[in-house]
Amino acid sequence: MALKTVSASGLARAALVAGVAALPLLAAPAVAQPPMAASPLVQGQISLADLAERVMPAVVNISAVTTSDTRSRNLPQLPQLGPDTPFGDLFEEFFNRRGQGQQGQGQPPQQRRSQSAGSGFVIDPSGIIVTNNHVIGDANEITVIFNSGLRLKAEIIGKDTKVDLAVLRVKHDKPLDAVKFGDSDKMRIGDPVMAIGNPFGLGSSVSSGIVSARNRDIQQGPYDTYIQTDAAINKGNSGGPLFNMAGEVIGINTAILSPTGGSVGIGFAVPSSLAVNVVDQLREFGETRRGWLGVRIQSVDDATAEALGLGTARGALVAGIDDKGPAKPAGLEVGDVIVKFDGKEVKDSRDLPRIVAGTAVGKDAPITVVRKGKEVVKTVKLGRLEDGEKVQQASAKPNAEPAKPAVTTALGLELSQQTDELRKRYSIKDGTKGVVITKVDPNSNAADKRISIGELIVEVGQEAVNSPEDVTKRLDALKKEGKKSALLLVANGQGEVRFVAVTMN
Repeated sequence: MALKTVSASGLARAALVAGVAALPLLAAPAVAQPPMAASPLVQGQISLADLAERVMPAVVNISAVTTSDTRSRNLPQLPQLGPDTPFGDLFEEFFNRRGQGQQGQGQPPQQRRSQSAGSGFVIDPSGIIVTNNHVIGDANEITVIFNSGLRLKAEIIGKDTKVDLAVLRVKHDKPLDAVKFGDSDKMRIGDPVMAIGNPFGLGSSVSSGIVSARNRDIQQGPYDTYIQTDAAINKGNSGGPLFNMAGEVIGINTAILSPTGGSVGIGFAVPSSLAVNVVDQLREFGETRRGWLGVRIQSVDDATAEALGLGTARGALVAGIDDKGPAKPAGLEVGDVIVKFDGKEVKDSRDLPRIVAGTAVGKDAPITVVRKGKEVVKTVKLGRLEDGEKVQQASAKPNAEPAKPAVTTALGLELSQQTDELRKRYSIKDGTKGVVITKVDPNSNAADKRISIGELIVEVGQEAVNSPEDVTKRLDALKKEGKKSALLLVANGQGEVRFVAVTMN
């Protein structure tokens, strides 16, 4: 059974099924027991009772209700029952048919209410609460429920989809219990941690474990650097805190890796080192203000490192430069390998987006690049990522008549630029890059290597390609270098990639 990564939020309640017969209650033997000594040890293990008692008042349950009508979408919105809920397909079919039938009869649209449950924690006694963005989504009504039973309506201060965080505010006539962020960078693999949250809508629950790994990339966003823990995290734990033994929040529980949707001991939390800056920006501005360099990068492997004279595989290879981005006037070039940014070492391509995003907008940041085997230092005045994204969206001209995609044939493959129609036809996930394969010659070497229609070519010869023309140009270059095969990086519609070596005729 394939493992899947799912958000750790979802069910507002869960059905508990007893699979064992009831056992008779037996009277305890009348044996005198010595009183338990005051000690942090319980049955040979360190007790977390004092820590849990101290921080639990600051951990909250979050109920998010989204109300919409059938006019807002072609299909009615379904209750958020979670990806692994039994009979989920039957629920979907029932609601779809019901919504279509009502609309077909000309009846007025009905309000749809969907509810999700998650967790959060208070970071300021005035009523500032942190949770996951996916917990609240587009909710119209958010209720924060405290361990004491207190229920308060919440407003959204700001949210960030890239790191999956949101900041809420509640108002109360008394200061609220709050917890503080700690330094996740100080956590080591094997350090004990404690998670508190609202699994399956059951209410405040405590679980414990260790830091199993650090800097995990689970392909959920551009800044993935998750803490992995074996502390039990389930649906409903999303947005809840992961504590160190000092009672400081070193992570925000966000996702689990599981074949069933339940905890199998692999959970992921956004580290506080990444979250603190995002939370501060959301509190101050109501939005994020990330640094922007304006380059397209790719990873460096051993073969590329040797070809570029790097010695060892390191840094981020610049595969493209935005004409309107800060990198171009700073003098960066395609083929540069960024090995240091603003004094911070770039060990691999994953490091650079996080470092740049966490650097202040407008700062003059030094960049060390390797160019033709020599280190060169440039200085870039960082732009704002959100502004760069708006420029790119505007240049796309969504209201213009879509041009027909260019089609090219190479390696026995018919290649096309991505279009909305092709993305829909082949179920290509948003954000998946590459050139679409629309036809495969059954007699070609590509067919022998099981390359299929609907897959995408992301790289040719370890260089990113974004158009059919990019593919043919890169193949021509490889032939001139005397290569007999082209190493393709091929992705399916969900973005899962593999390398395939295809013979060039």
